[in-house]
Amino acid sequence: MVSIEDLKARARGELILPKDDAYDDARRIWNGMIDAHPGAILRCSGVADVVEAVNFARENHWLVAVRGGGHNAAGLAVCDDGLVIDLSRMRSVRVNPAARTARAEAGATWGDFDRETELHGLATTGGAISTTGIAGLTLGGGLGWLMRSYGLSCDNLLSVDVVTARGDVVTASATENPDLFWGVRGGGGNFGVVTSFEYQLHPVGTVLAGMLVHPIDKAGEMLHFYREFNETAPDELTVFAGLMSMPDGARVAALLLAYNGPPEEGEELVRPLRDFGPPLADQVGPMAYTRLQTLLDEGFPAGLQVYWRSNFLKGLPDEAIDELTQQFARVTSPLSVLMLERFGGAVSRVELDATAYNHRNAEYNLAVIGRWADPKEAERHIAWTRAAHEAMERFGTGGVYVNYLGEEGDQRVRAAYGETKYERLVSLKNRYDPENLFRCNQNIKPNGRAS
Repeated sequence: MVSIEDLKARARGELILPKDDAYDDARRIWNGMIDAHPGAILRCSGVADVVEAVNFARENHWLVAVRGGGHNAAGLAVCDDGLVIDLSRMRSVRVNPAARTARAEAGATWGDFDRETELHGLATTGGAISTTGIAGLTLGGGLGWLMRSYGLSCDNLLSVDVVTARGDVVTASATENPDLFWGVRGGGGNFGVVTSFEYQLHPVGTVLAGMLVHPIDKAGEMLHFYREFNETAPDELTVFAGLMSMPDGARVAALLLAYNGPPEEGEELVRPLRDFGPPLADQVGPMAYTRLQTLLDEGFPAGLQVYWRSNFLKGLPDEAIDELTQQFARVTSPLSVLMLERFGGAVSRVELDATAYNHRNAEYNLAVIGRWADPKEAERHIAWTRAAHEAMERFGTGGVYVNYLGEEGDQRVRAAYGETKYERLVSLKNRYDPENLFRCNQNIKPNGRAS
């Protein structure tokens, strides 16, 4: 049996134990509410280190958590007492501009990825905050500003390299292990440690993007306008809507938009958005795609306490708009946000059975994001988040985006996939991880395993 001393000797990367000075920093992740104390953290230098870590955990019956960017709100990148397989040192990105593809290691963030692809005027769908890791976002589906143009992050995957629970290194693509390839496109980290991702890239140049800010007493009127505008918006234009507070504490309603095309064309398309109101502030203008990807970074810093709930919505009827504005009127923290994310476009044109990601026909996703700085205030801010989420459930489809799940139980995990896809995922789990080694995630349990 491999001992912790053996693992330290065999790995090229740094093995960090609770007694080490680097331990407290290494166990911290984006969500400051998570205070897990792993038994060990291996900062892997390459795939061989990942194999060593998986074999150690399996043979010693250690719980495993896998960390890419560490940005998941549920805090599943770390665990108590177990082994964290930390990929954050594996961040290389290699672009093939002729083929319009990129191969990236699993510790890369979207900031890392976009910086390399931008050199060639290329990009793929990848979140809305540059510090988000490519791995977790892609494995759960992967929304972003380009999704209405090019589909989700997982729709742009060409292949992945995976270390399985047996310690085998396999490639999954449309032609090699296609069942596993289907599962990792939405099924999360349930089937192994994905160590690299190959993406299809698309030409992306200067975009027209930014935020339009309205007074909070115009929130209902703005959301009605937003709903009507979206009915004819082209796929190149993505518009999110948020109820939030400004740095000075003033509550506002905002539209966040990105037009993926020539800015001069976008100006005509977004003119109705800019004319409506008029807004208190118009921050829309031409910018590099990499700049767009950092617009929300300052507003979503690491270290805050975060409690997150979400649902896909059937639509945005008047009653839902009224409920949203009423719930935000009761918000308990100036850092908390109600966010509507517009889907559709290329997301909805992918065949439903093509990937494990399931909710192709949803128009909107609602994210109820409770955030605060003082841990002592958790109870009241969590209560507001739950109440707002529960009040909006009647407008939901019953489905949920797996990347926005907290620790909410098996039924909510099933809701992320629907019963048919969930059972198919269980079959994959039976094949690739029958002992449920990889369970520190939104877990798909193999048959016969209760945990």
